[in-house]
Amino acid sequence: MAKQKTLYICQNCGAQHLKWQGKCSSCNEWNSLVEELVDARIKSSGPAISIGIGNVPQPIHEIESASERRLATPDGEINRVLGGGIVDGSVSLLGGEPGIGKSTLLLQLALQLHPAKILYVSGEESAHQIKMRAQRIPFTNDNLFVVSETRLERIVEFNKTMEPDVIVIDSIQTVHTDALESAPGSVSQVRETAAKLIRLAKEQNVPIFLVGHITKEGSLAGPKVLEHMVDTVLTFEGDRHNNYRVVRTNKNRFGSTMEIGIYEMLADGLREVSNPSEIFLSESDEHFSGVAIAATMEGNRPLLVETQALVTPQAYGTPQRSATGFDLRRLSMLLAVLEKRCGFKMGVKDVFINMAGGLRVEDPAVDLSLICAVISSLHDLPIPPLTVFAAEVGLSGEIRAVNRIENRIAEAEKLGFTTIYVASGQAQSLSKKYTNIRVVGAGKLEEVFRTVFGAG
Repeated sequence: MAKQKTLYICQNCGAQHLKWQGKCSSCNEWNSLVEELVDARIKSSGPAISIGIGNVPQPIHEIESASERRLATPDGEINRVLGGGIVDGSVSLLGGEPGIGKSTLLLQLALQLHPAKILYVSGEESAHQIKMRAQRIPFTNDNLFVVSETRLERIVEFNKTMEPDVIVIDSIQTVHTDALESAPGSVSQVRETAAKLIRLAKEQNVPIFLVGHITKEGSLAGPKVLEHMVDTVLTFEGDRHNNYRVVRTNKNRFGSTMEIGIYEMLADGLREVSNPSEIFLSESDEHFSGVAIAATMEGNRPLLVETQALVTPQAYGTPQRSATGFDLRRLSMLLAVLEKRCGFKMGVKDVFINMAGGLRVEDPAVDLSLICAVISSLHDLPIPPLTVFAAEVGLSGEIRAVNRIENRIAEAEKLGFTTIYVASGQAQSLSKKYTNIRVVGAGKLEEVFRTVFGAG
């Protein structure tokens, strides 16, 4: 078989070169040449794209609607982030920092998918290493086949002979094709091997999971087009000093992109966390100043998160602002609202914010909780126990409504909280009356401070 022709194409101007060189001779851009395959059979006079035989445009109302077939897994968290299960022919990309547990998550999933036939291809570990990890996980699957291989052509052969139900590739950066001379992990290798694996998934209707490396900036390594090519992009997050891990959906063509799955890392694998609110709340019975509870939403799942604030006198010329798990710019905006609208001198205070449990929260419904935690720390006044906040704060100091408030109230009531502060409009329009939790509506920050702290 004749070797396919390759060219080096500038990613800045598109100029073609027969060999690699440091600088493009056309646009003078450095390190912009990437090796790409060129099919000699394609002529300039022929059609540029052919996606099928006999395809003709047709009115949208004449196209038959069909629901995708899903393979439901015993892992409820994976089902949640994938939108209900593994879709046939889908390609999912799982990224995460080194050592966070990506391989453990997919190996555990493969062991749980009994009796489905799974092909687990590892380019980073030997079969013996994978066996050692599998022995720690309390699941078995006699139809799990493990191979240590990095050549794409061999992986395609394994698929032909075995006809697996699911394929796991760990990782896409280690796979290479003989058609390209560049090293595994390069832009051209990752793009070409991923494109062929996606074509394999669509033609054979077999779901494929790809593990992707993370750069030091926190983004998926390789070309950005890789994220556009796959159907689902998942990220595995967490602090290695914390036992809890979060699977977050960044892209999903078959479901919501707002879902998260939560696990606890144990010696025998990953345990699903069925009630995540408990891990984000303090177990201490003491009530400290600077601590408030927020009712937030992650996808369709309500969570109660502990917001911690520490306000101290200014130590240096410029006041310090630090936020862990929260947007620092939004924190600065909320502190400006406190100073301008409520008269608190925050410009001479150092403010530190932390979301307990290592969770990163972007929901604006934590605004009121964060502000109350700041005032609690500023005056060293603990917030009354079993109190929750769920409201956004506007620039004029008004309390604004948030979405799905009844889900948040129900979660707080289920966990035994007795009072929740919401926007006044939402408190009046609730569809049901709650007996075990008191819903307090407020229109301005002053009303909340007066009720919570007993002062205007």
